[in-house]
Amino acid sequence: MDENVILDQLEEVIEKLGVQIRYDPIKQDENSINVVGGLCLLQGEYLLIVNSKATIREKIWTLGMALKQFDYEEIYIRPVLRELLEKIPDPMRSSLNRKPGPKIRPCEKSDYKTG
Repeated sequence: MDENVILDQLEEVIEKLGVQIRYDPIKQDENSINVVGGLCLLQGEYLLIVNSKATIREKIWTLGMALKQFDYEEIYIRPVLRELLEKIPDPMRSSLNRKPGPKIRPCEKSDYKTG
C-alpha cells in the first residue's frame, strides 16, 4: 500500500477518536534529538502535533504511536494498518494485555516552537 494512503487512513482513524492533528514545522537545534511530534492534551482536547518537515515514514510512525495510546479495537481499521500497528512498540500495554487510558501530559505553547 502506498505510504501516502497509509498516512491518510491513519489520520482518518485518529480523527474518529476525537484527536485533532496539526502539521507544523518544528524548529530544532543542530545538536538536539530529532523531534517528529507527539500527542498532548491542550485545554481538555487531544492534539497530535506532527513535524511537517518529517519524512512520510516518520509521520506514519508518529501517528501510529499516537493511535496506540487509545483503545482502537472497536474501530474498523484495514488489516494492513493493523499489521503496521502491531510492529510499533507499545510501552503503555499492561501485563493484562489491556490498554490503560492515554497517559498524556498537558502541553503548553512553549513546549514546541513553530515557524
